Amino acid sequence: MNVDTTNARILSVEGLSARYGHVEALRRINLHVGEGELIAILGPNGAGKSTLMKAIMGLVQTEGRVTFRSTDVPRRDPAAAAALGIVLVPEGRGIFAPMTVAENLELGAYLVSDRHEFARRHGRVLRLFPRLKERLAQTAGSLSGGEQQMLAVGRALMAEPKILLLDEPSLGLAPRIIEEILQKLGELNKAGLSIVLVEQKAPLVLKLARRAYLLSLGTIVAEIDPATIKSHNELAHFYLG
Repeated sequence: MNVDTTNARILSVEGLSARYGHVEALRRINLHVGEGELIAILGPNGAGKSTLMKAIMGLVQTEGRVTFRSTDVPRRDPAAAAALGIVLVPEGRGIFAPMTVAENLELGAYLVSDRHEFARRHGRVLRLFPRLKERLAQTAGSLSGGEQQMLAVGRALMAEPKILLLDEPSLGLAPRIIEEILQKLGELNKAGLSIVLVEQKAPLVLKLARRAYLLSLGTIVAEIDPATIKSHNELAHFYLG
């Protein structure tokens, strides 16, 4: 089932394929994200969800086309993707454990030379995640799992992304912390940030998402709205458990 959206497209993926050696991980993926949309990428383990996020960022070798507001995103050039406003929070968070929370946040804004602009972004992140403010001097590795995920998202926000890609932000976290982080992502989306969210906790994500793409064996098999997947027993059992 295809779901129409009237939003102007911020991101378009056309015929995107990716390989790891002789293994084809993605096969001719087509999807789009509207301005201010939050979409979910759902599918079982091994479906290619993480590879899709890496492929959009240019972290793996691909064929096909990725465009950001009609501008081609260069292949195998994550810095160019980030400069356009595409920012990824990877699976496993990717924080720098020996560095402090403050230093990790600074890395997210490494291109910002204006101190007033840096302070504005920094203040925004700390208002969103007050716990980070209490731990600025701590090393990132000493934080709890939930705090590390907050830091990973906060560091990404320091770059002022136009579209935020998140790969399994709930991984290894307690249910209460998962709900807190997803609530913050919902607030960011309501404020206008476009978000692509890969998440195993699909029932929670479907409360936030406007649309969802179902991925299986490296191929998108359906584009649906959350109400459709929750009412379709077979799809719900296969993809949501």
